[in-house]
Amino acid sequence: MKPKPSQTATLDERITGALVGAAVGDALGGPVEGYSPEQILERHGGRVHGIVGPWHGDDWRTARPLAPYHKGDGHVTDDTLMTHALIRVYARVRDHLDAYAIADHLVPDLMTEPRWIPELETEALPLHRIFLAEKWLVTRIHYGHADPREAGTGNIVNCGAAMYMSPVGLVNAANPQAAYAEALDIAGAHQSSYGREAAGVLAAAVAAACTPGATPDSVVSTCLSLAKDGTRTAIERVCEEASRHPDFESALGPLREAVAPYDTVGPDYRAPSLGARRPSRLHAIEELPVALGMLLVAQGDYRHAVLGAVNYGRDCDSIATMAGALAGALGSPIPQDWAKTVAEASRLDLWEPAATLTAVTREIFTRDVSRRRTHEQAFASLGGPECSA
Repeated sequence: MKPKPSQTATLDERITGALVGAAVGDALGGPVEGYSPEQILERHGGRVHGIVGPWHGDDWRTARPLAPYHKGDGHVTDDTLMTHALIRVYARVRDHLDAYAIADHLVPDLMTEPRWIPELETEALPLHRIFLAEKWLVTRIHYGHADPREAGTGNIVNCGAAMYMSPVGLVNAANPQAAYAEALDIAGAHQSSYGREAAGVLAAAVAAACTPGATPDSVVSTCLSLAKDGTRTAIERVCEEASRHPDFESALGPLREAVAPYDTVGPDYRAPSLGARRPSRLHAIEELPVALGMLLVAQGDYRHAVLGAVNYGRDCDSIATMAGALAGALGSPIPQDWAKTVAEASRLDLWEPAATLTAVTREIFTRDVSRRRTHEQAFASLGGPECSA
């Protein structure tokens, strides 16, 4: 029997659970990213049940295709680095964000502020760690002077924006429609098409998970009410399949089969098809539907959702990041030994960003209430219906 997520978790607990949960999922998925469930099974002599070492062992510095990144041993990847960078933007602006906030604050942060990079085991500019789809932010906005709201156009369409969008859902806790709209605006600086849509839906899912009484089913229902085009269809098909499985072991193959018609990358993750990652109204990123599917299979339990995501393979660090954020936001506890090991190995305080975002979220909510009251008064003075407080 899987433990049920807490129905009484506070805002502070949900924000902490989502952010720490995302980082731990990221670290667990990193060392097996890019491989299939069968390859993971063979490499580790069974399924992955916790933190494991690099795929190539001590040869991680030179082994292709991942050199020189130390993926494994509890190190977080760019998913967490970008999530923490977005939280720093919220901490500076202390209000809702838009694409211009990304241009004014996130892009300089990536370019000018050295940070500890766990996979490089050194301090470096985050720009030197993130991949080309994220470097696009700097290329288009800083060097190309593109309108930030449209800068994502032309980038490869992938999960690059969705993977760090959980803070938007947390700032808009229990208001998924607002989270969706804010994330779409922010993600326009980075992504287009179904990559941008996934960012909006992931943020909405996290906001929905923060709603008191939320369940995995209610989170998925919220996603389906907001998602458009291929993203909506992919979520629907994957989650229909997920509802048939009592554990991730039986779900690994069927969930891949369910999402395959909507995924442009193709069967070989390291050799994408010619049509991969191009804009489309028919397709979806793979990571978000599978993360939601694993959340359903696990009935919201953090450990089972993340391990399902990790053992799925392919882009499993991002899938586990999303599944971990959603389970944590629902109030499912993160295993303390995992969190402690990841924090120590990554040499990062996983709890400080959560405390920062919690404080900022409360400030933003106070501003939202004041703005709403001002609007209500103005609307009433125009002859509209008065709102009883």
